[in-house]
Amino acid sequence: MILRLANLALLILFPIAWFAPLLRAGLLPIFGLSEISIISGLQSLWNSDPVLALLVTFLAIFAPILKVVGIALIQFGYLRRKTLPVLEVLGKLAMADVFLIALYVVIVKGAGYVTVETGWGLYLFTGCILASIAISHLTRRR
Repeated sequence: MILRLANLALLILFPIAWFAPLLRAGLLPIFGLSEISIISGLQSLWNSDPVLALLVTFLAIFAPILKVVGIALIQFGYLRRKTLPVLEVLGKLAMADVFLIALYVVIVKGAGYVTVETGWGLYLFTGCILASIAISHLTRRR
């Protein structure tokens, strides 16, 4: 019962994480920092690089939600447990998006004129992904 509730809670937490500030970035701290969320980052990406935007949209939005819905269907008996390995791969793909963001932070922090700070949304998104991976692992064990 707790696993089901935790999984269903992710249906609420993921959308919050998509709009929450992942990063605050700006040119030198004196000019102020702009907040960047997954959604605002995707909007910018669609204008500059549609292929990368499509990849990030799949990794950050579709993969996590498909996994949560799939796990819920398994937990409520509407989907066979044989699909669990495929759903676990979706969770790992979603984790790739967190690594992309972390790589961006490391690269940009190396530049001397740019300031980047992580926001609470990065921790929420990462926590949601890790919770999803844990839930699928615990669902497999039952």
